[in-house]
Amino acid sequence: MKPPSDDAAIFALERPHPRLWTYYWLTLLAFPPALPFLILPRWFRYHTLRYRFTPEGISVSWGLLFRRETIVHYARIQDIHLRSNVVERWLGLSKVLIQTASGSSSAELTLEGLPHFEAVRDFLYSQMRGVKDHARPLPAGPGLPPAIGADAARELAAALRETAGELRALREALARRGPG
Repeated sequence: MKPPSDDAAIFALERPHPRLWTYYWLTLLAFPPALPFLILPRWFRYHTLRYRFTPEGISVSWGLLFRRETIVHYARIQDIHLRSNVVERWLGLSKVLIQTASGSSSAELTLEGLPHFEAVRDFLYSQMRGVKDHARPLPAGPGLPPAIGADAARELAAALRETAGELRALREALARRGPG
């Protein structure tokens, strides 16, 4: 399969790859006593798992009786991890784990059954970092926006020095005052 080359291909992703069902079977066959109990939940999860990529965020939904949906806006994404075990690598699949600042150490959202996981990761990084955001100009120089010229940079540096001096004087006054 050819990897998605643009954002439109990522936005078109809606379902996991059929190899995810193969992965579920192989993991269940590794533990034969659990097969009769876990085959139906895995089947329902595979057949109801849906992804939706929008310009604002991503959502994942699954479930038949107890429908679950998780929505994460790109601005809330803190980190993205790729995780795959030996069987997933053999099948060419990986899980994309998306973490937010929710206070939990586990992933807020997991995308599984994606063969082009690196393209999805790169897309999510570009969305969370604002690379596609044309409203914010990118810096043109060493930390200076394009609109700031040499005179404005000198004024900014003078204002920052003055502020630092005031903070230093305030800190010294508080230190002389002592505790209490």
